[in-house]
Amino acid sequence: MRCSEIIERLRELAPETCACDWDNPGLLAGRHDKEVKRIYIALDATDTVVERAVALKADMLLTHHPLIFKAVKQVNDQNFITRRILRLIQADISYFAMHTNFDSAPGCMADLAAARLGLRDCEPLELMGEMGEKPYGIGKIGSLKQPMELEQLARRVKEAFGLPFVVVYGQNRVPDPVHRAAICPGAGGSEIERAIAGGAQVLVTGDISHHQGIDSVARNMAVIDAGHYGLEHIFIDYMAGFLEEQFGRDLELVKALPEWPAVVL
Repeated sequence: MRCSEIIERLRELAPETCACDWDNPGLLAGRHDKEVKRIYIALDATDTVVERAVALKADMLLTHHPLIFKAVKQVNDQNFITRRILRLIQADISYFAMHTNFDSAPGCMADLAAARLGLRDCEPLELMGEMGEKPYGIGKIGSLKQPMELEQLARRVKEAFGLPFVVVYGQNRVPDPVHRAAICPGAGGSEIERAIAGGAQVLVTGDISHHQGIDSVARNMAVIDAGHYGLEHIFIDYMAGFLEEQFGRDLELVKALPEWPAVVL
């Protein structure tokens, strides 16, 4: 099966027109006509992931975060990013990334995360457009199926996303049970204003700074920081299931092992 056939299905799921303007999803390295039998799926194209893909003799690497965001003027082994690109090309591995297009497209990251959290009657936190009459955008805001205390919701986040820990801002400042919540996988600090405007009592996201956290609480919205990787690693299992459904035994799918970027000692 050619790489182009797989890309066609991936673009039907999450078209690159759904991506943010600043993003860089798509075929970032390798051959469009590459014959693909084995795909390695990961969240990031780290050194470990690239070397693992090479060792496994993968034909294609699929990640959520693009390795290339800005223009590259030189491709050599003197830069940690282009060194990985060079390694993939030398191994004849085609590299495809699905970032904010997967974050926002209907049925993808935002919807998957909202479902795990147990939100209903959802709408995009940041509306970007419509796809087949379905609104799409970054994050989701909606109502919990059953109101719960903030501490209980934090435990649900840990369990639903398989996390070792979460950071909670406002544990003693949300006296009422939470019934309306927002979730934004990845770095969601830019969505704080939209979450507050939408009446969210809590925002579940990652990469929250100290001041973003305490300022949100001062405006009566708690924040549960579950980590960037913590909320988005669901990409790996979902994409493996999607590709198996689309192509069955024609493809061998290998999922990257958990690679938490930070640990608590």
